[in-house]
Amino acid sequence: MTGVTRRAAVLGAPVEHSLSPVLHNAGYAAAGLTDWEYTRIECTAEQLPRLIADADETFRGFSVTMPAKFAALEAADEATDRARAIGSANTLVRTPRGWRADNTDCLGIAAALDELLGETPVRSALVIGAGGTARPALWELGQRGVDTLCVLNRSDRSAEVLPLVGDANVSFVGFDADLKALSIEADVVVSTVPADAVTEHADALGHAPLLDVIYEPWPTPLATAAAANGHMVVGGLVMLAAQSYSQFEQFTGVTAPREKMREALQRHVFARGQ
Repeated sequence: MTGVTRRAAVLGAPVEHSLSPVLHNAGYAAAGLTDWEYTRIECTAEQLPRLIADADETFRGFSVTMPAKFAALEAADEATDRARAIGSANTLVRTPRGWRADNTDCLGIAAALDELLGETPVRSALVIGAGGTARPALWELGQRGVDTLCVLNRSDRSAEVLPLVGDANVSFVGFDADLKALSIEADVVVSTVPADAVTEHADALGHAPLLDVIYEPWPTPLATAAAANGHMVVGGLVMLAAQSYSQFEQFTGVTAPREKMREALQRHVFARGQ
């Protein structure tokens, strides 16, 4: 086996829970990329600009998780159109011109919504949260032509959300709203917040098909409530896998072995008893 000459890593804080190394390293093995290695690096938003500036040439790309997604876009030398539109980045790719920012989270959201809803159009959606993880979800819903979008958040961030969602009719509500009625009216609920942020409201919110971006711990109280009410539920593992494929291809220039990557993720999760 040759030595490692190409590297990638996931940046975030905390980052020890990330399953991205499982996906990418499985992809390297399946594609015969014996000189590639994927690791985790603890990195805050404040640390990210210096880290990527100092990264040696063996680092060809970084996956970026919270809390550094906004910093990744700001620190990049260039950005894709969708990263600019979404306003955050989860992907940094080394190019001859410097670091290019992209956002592949929207691809993960798209795949998860496809698995959840099939070809059923989304006319109304309830999105929980309005932060960095919510942005690609809001953008993807806008791309799908959602008509009515309700954002459940502790503060009104309309100025940030409206450019993401096209012509959708957008409203912001707090947790004192009639959450059960809002959930019942929605074609889909998309939760982009930590599980414990909505635990006390899970019973009220679990009345529609649910995409919950969390994958650990799983199932979340919200996922349990929605399933108990007979609704389809898709978790964050689907999104995690789907967003990784484009990252893999941008880092390596090789077609992602998607089936092998997802199988490795499923085996890992099963072995951990999740």
